[in-house]
Amino acid sequence: MAGIYIHIPFCRQACHYCNFHFTTSLRYKNELFTSLLKEIGLQQDYLQPEPVETIYFGGGTPSLGTIDEIQSIILKTQSCFIVSQNAEITLEANPDDITEDKLAGWKEAGINRLSIGIQSFFEEDLLWMNRAHNAKQAIDNLELAKKYFDNITIDLIYGTPALTNERWKKNIETAISLKIPHLSCYALTVEPKTPLDKLIKHQKSAGVNPDKQSEQFLLLMQWLEEAGYEHYEISNFAKPGWRSRHNSSYWSGKKYLGIGPSAHSFNKTTRQWNIANNNIYIESINKGEIPFEKEVLTREQQLNEYIMIALRTSEGIDLGSLTNDEVANILKKSKRYIDTLLLKQGNNHLVLTREGKLLADGIAADLFC
Repeated sequence: MAGIYIHIPFCRQACHYCNFHFTTSLRYKNELFTSLLKEIGLQQDYLQPEPVETIYFGGGTPSLGTIDEIQSIILKTQSCFIVSQNAEITLEANPDDITEDKLAGWKEAGINRLSIGIQSFFEEDLLWMNRAHNAKQAIDNLELAKKYFDNITIDLIYGTPALTNERWKKNIETAISLKIPHLSCYALTVEPKTPLDKLIKHQKSAGVNPDKQSEQFLLLMQWLEEAGYEHYEISNFAKPGWRSRHNSSYWSGKKYLGIGPSAHSFNKTTRQWNIANNNIYIESINKGEIPFEKEVLTREQQLNEYIMIALRTSEGIDLGSLTNDEVANILKKSKRYIDTLLLKQGNNHLVLTREGKLLADGIAADLFC
């Protein structure tokens, strides 16, 4: 089982917090989509002979692509790889791009899951983030999307300077009332060189309050657990049966191929990433060359990556998948976290407790070999 990620690096405008690879210029959009099709052909041996169970259009804003552009990528992928008939095919979409015609077109093209970047249902939050949509579009177009798709996830952001606990609760209550089966909820992170980073440095915006973020994360876990959602990964919550198959394959260490500028690939022993430059990417692909860097992973790197990813999931670290020496090393390092009730050991697994989830990355780093 493997997955394919397609990076569409175009956005209508730049969100203040975003550090992903994107451009707000659509000048070379046609050339980029042509290059994506060519790269799929060039990469057709990367995952063989494993079947592809998931395809994910991310970005950027994939919903800026035309129906024909999206469908052509799906068809090209199906012609070059063994794609399962019941493959999960996800498209990231912004609320302002959603129309009845597009929804019908996406479904006809083969999309069967939407990931909608809501971020907040409040106008003041969306303006502060510099999102392209407004609060009315968030509600109206999410309702419209539900007429065409059952499998929908939305993104929400917490821990922003002006977000009160009351408003955060209203965001979650709105998502629950709309019967959204999957939520991805992220604490605001101030990434270097982003517009938000500059606004904070120039004192034009308040910074992040870690205590407030922790409080809102704890509230989030409580509210969604009460509403019947599974907290199956630090930032992801799903009703039973609605987990993201694509992201779950990442977290379980399955192979994946990334197509497009800045996209990453992983085949268990190596990791590679395409250049994060649209023009160089297009020029190289036109020459029949994939512009990427590659890293061969040592056993130590593979183990550390597994620890970091697995500890974020509800299943935790499977000690049965490790050597005796590796288990002994991890258990020795984890003892203080078990003693302080941040980790629990059972059924040959190490799992974070509710309080431990607040310190997930730090605990994982301390368990590295």
